[in-house]
Amino acid sequence: PYSNGGFLQLNYGENMECLLEGLVAIFEHIGGVPTEIWFDNTRTIVTEIIKGGGRNVTERFQRFCEHYRIKPVFMNPESGWEKGNVENKVGYLRRNELVPVPRFDDLVKENKHLLDRCEIDMQREHYDDDDDRFISKLFEEDKARLLPLPSVPFDTALYTTATTDKCGKFTLDAGKHRYSASPAFCESIVNLKITSSDVIVMDKDMHEVVRHKRLYGNEHERMDWLPYLTYIARKPRSLRNSGIYDMMPQTMQIYMDNCESKERGRVLKVLAELTERTGFASAVRTVDEAVRLNATDPDSLQSLYRRTYADVPLLPPLENKVLLPQQKVIPFRNDLKMLDAALKKGGVSNG
Repeated sequence: PYSNGGFLQLNYGENMECLLEGLVAIFEHIGGVPTEIWFDNTRTIVTEIIKGGGRNVTERFQRFCEHYRIKPVFMNPESGWEKGNVENKVGYLRRNELVPVPRFDDLVKENKHLLDRCEIDMQREHYDDDDDRFISKLFEEDKARLLPLPSVPFDTALYTTATTDKCGKFTLDAGKHRYSASPAFCESIVNLKITSSDVIVMDKDMHEVVRHKRLYGNEHERMDWLPYLTYIARKPRSLRNSGIYDMMPQTMQIYMDNCESKERGRVLKVLAELTERTGFASAVRTVDEAVRLNATDPDSLQSLYRRTYADVPLLPPLENKVLLPQQKVIPFRNDLKMLDAALKKGGVSNG
């Protein structure tokens, strides 16, 4: 812009959800919407370059621009020189904010910190201002020309459907990534809400069934075992024929084979509880230990879990006895005469 102010956001990948979430975060941070934004001809947005300079864009992007009243401007193909100042700003922000490569646990918090750091970076003189004004001062003039934010923010999520297989799983990204739904939704259609970070499976009434972290790159499957264990715990006799047994790790199959049939339902319920508490991996490790010890009943399974995962604080070793406070021992005389006297006063005989 006129001020040369800029903002940076990190995304998981190059998809519509990432793009729109990043733009909305910047709009809300600066308190308004630019009237015009320049874009590359990325396939995320542009479906066709029309002869004469026009663009056909995706329906979601069109709705986004209409919602915020943005005029999108597209660069000519293979003409990076048209936005050289933008490329320079990108390089500047990368060098100053992303070197060394930042490490963090929460992308949402990190992106908020990045917006704040970009604000701080504006506290310097503009490279081409005759009055040596700060970028932050010039950016206030930019902000005065922003469009107001709409009263209702744009829903950047993708709503779609998927067809599950006989195990209640479905794929996205042209079959590259697989997610679990629930055994209650085998070979059926499920509703999906997809954001940059989550894939949310919903039933026909749009109630959430299960939520997965969205897969990117070479990660190819997300499996939430809780709906499967909860489901089969109610029908333990059908375990071997349900398809769930074949998906279980080998040690868990061995464990279930060694359980008494009358205990299998309780064991599956315990496994569901352990999975809900600390995740399926902890339930598997507990089963591994149970197989090693040949402990096949549900009570032993719970005991092994508590021994490994119970939140028991580690106590420091006792200090030398010399350093311990010494307690004074007061001898106590066993004399009942005072009690006898009190009883006599109350008219009670002790004879």
